[in-house]
Amino acid sequence: MQHDSNIGINEYHRLFGHETHDNRVLFELLTVAVFQAGLSWQVAAGKIPVFRQVFADFDYQKVAGFDEPELEAIMQQPEMIKNPRKIRAIISNSRAIIRLAPKFADLNDYLWHFTEQQVWVMSIEPDQPLNQQSSLGTFVAKDMKKHGFKFVGPTTVQLLLIAAGIIQRLEK
Repeated sequence: MQHDSNIGINEYHRLFGHETHDNRVLFELLTVAVFQAGLSWQVAAGKIPVFRQVFADFDYQKVAGFDEPELEAIMQQPEMIKNPRKIRAIISNSRAIIRLAPKFADLNDYLWHFTEQQVWVMSIEPDQPLNQQSSLGTFVAKDMKKHGFKFVGPTTVQLLLIAAGIIQRLEK
């Protein structure tokens, strides 16, 4: 099945930077952020239709049940980014989300608790790269790793927090 990468890029543009509390959208943004590591955002975002297909429409509870047969099936998808470490990371991250309970209700509750449910404004110099790290992104990345998340370095988490609207960039 052929997927139009422009559909994924357009969907990502529609979502990116808008405050969201939707767990599926947050898992989608996390998935794109993980696959974006080492690639351009356009390549990763262009795969959203494929990711949606192979990762159970971003239902992390279903993805948490994936094992080797599902991994092999995902690797066979012609349009998929064939990086088994990243695919395993998505499965592992879905399990990490579930393990956040009972302390956190879900991914939304977890990610937004770092800012006490408020948007965190980051002052930046004009023309600074989007992935410019912040103390918040670094702190959240360390905490996510402690909770068993994979492929969540400070740059990846910074992009996730900006994409989810948790961090808003404000030019000085």
